[in-house]
Amino acid sequence: MGTRDFVKMHGLGNDFVVVDARAGDFLPTAAAIRDLADRRTGIGFDQLITLTLPTDTRADIFMRIHNADGGEVAACGNATRCVARLVARETHAKTATIQTGAGLLHASIAAPDGMVSVDMGLARTQWRDIPLARAVDTLDLPLQLGPLRHPVAVSMGNPHAVFFVADAAAIDLADLGPRLECDPLFPDRANIGIAQIIDAGNIRLRVWERGVGITRACGTGACAAAVAAARRGLTRRRVAIALDGGDLDLHWRDDGHVLMTGPASFSFSGQLPAPGRDHG
Repeated sequence: MGTRDFVKMHGLGNDFVVVDARAGDFLPTAAAIRDLADRRTGIGFDQLITLTLPTDTRADIFMRIHNADGGEVAACGNATRCVARLVARETHAKTATIQTGAGLLHASIAAPDGMVSVDMGLARTQWRDIPLARAVDTLDLPLQLGPLRHPVAVSMGNPHAVFFVADAAAIDLADLGPRLECDPLFPDRANIGIAQIIDAGNIRLRVWERGVGITRACGTGACAAAVAAARRGLTRRRVAIALDGGDLDLHWRDDGHVLMTGPASFSFSGQLPAPGRDHG
């Protein structure tokens, strides 16, 4: 894999190691990613973000995303905000266009608070787009486990199932999350959201991310929860979502796009260990 500089960043505690590979290939194996993601013997992160040159001339950069288990995914909302801040620091611009496996994402950085807004694209609600294993009503999936039942399915470039509950804190997400993630209804597995409606403008959310586990925040999960709640008629189309790591502002616009606004923070920089080196 070779020694590489990295930047550690996070969005509300959802943390990333970001590697700039525009000057040379960076192709770690799934096993190497898992080693680096280990919070005791590696660096520790929810996702590894690799930045490369875009193939779309409209984009500033291409963002490749690997979960802590080494699997590659197409979308990550909190990482998009972090990468937008990196691009803005480099270009001295207030906007950035990021190419991802889910398409082009447009971001703007507000001054002076540094909050980042990202157009996360269209929320998709057709069963084939999630994707699901068969044709079912995505507003009322025929799925239940323990106290969780009949979620709403939404794709934000990755699959989400959002369960509505009276008390999000009371759900044993560590037990139920991995079992639901791998339900046969989800051929690509799914992110599992546990949403508690506070009022028409506020949601409390916890998320089990596929390939990662429980995270302090999930940007695409927050987008999915906002869309799911509005589809059910439980909230307005603009809501504040309280995650374990802090709050995000979500707006499911009339054109179907979801606008997400929140912080993106720098933690530290360092150098990845070369293969075979003792991470300790």
